[in-house]
Amino acid sequence: MEKESAAWAGSEPSVIYEDKDIIVINKPAGLLVHADGKHERATLVDWLALEYPELKGVGEEQTLPDGTIIERPGIVHRIDADTSGVMVVARTQKAFEFLKKQFQNRETRKVYLAFVYGPLKDERGIIDKPIGSARGGKGPRSARTPHGTSRDAQTAYHVLKKNKEVSYVEAFPKTGRTHQIRVHFSAIQHPIICDKLYAPNRPALLGFTRLALHALSLSFAHPDGRKVTFTAPLPADFAEAEMLC
Repeated sequence: MEKESAAWAGSEPSVIYEDKDIIVINKPAGLLVHADGKHERATLVDWLALEYPELKGVGEEQTLPDGTIIERPGIVHRIDADTSGVMVVARTQKAFEFLKKQFQNRETRKVYLAFVYGPLKDERGIIDKPIGSARGGKGPRSARTPHGTSRDAQTAYHVLKKNKEVSYVEAFPKTGRTHQIRVHFSAIQHPIICDKLYAPNRPALLGFTRLALHALSLSFAHPDGRKVTFTAPLPADFAEAEMLC
């Protein structure tokens, strides 16, 4: 167990809620949801395999670009490695199919918190820009100059606080495109602080050393019919940045 504990190095997920159908996780920043063929480090899937071995066989496999087939036990949706916050994991195949349908049909409600560069002019708005590849293939996404096939994407936002350097916003993605919130705020010239992919040459502000994006809450219909909402606690770096903003 010492070797297994060392793999998390202080980034172990915590359980917000669990029952016979679902597990709701607070994923720390820096933890990959599942293997991506690029990094050799522990993932949320590895942690789930240790803590919930009964999940094996639940969900669907995924084929990586290099042809490697990986298991994703219970994984219904994902958030970026450097994003912290709430995720739901299905505990049975029936729950997986039930939740998967909601994500596909855009019936869930997601709320994110983000710190972005610069003061946003409008207190509320909707970024409605299709997203495609930035270079005509895998890699960064773009809503300014997408190549090839682009897909519709909408992100609503509400400014909570701002000053001359940054804005603290709630973001409500209406669709679930890859890197959607990051790409959309970059497209309107207000990228997320410490985004090494979409704002690589911008200075780190407010003490952040990782992407300043947190999945705050997730609302959906539980397999038993209830409407539920789960919230991930504010990480320490967000709480400190909120006081500085």
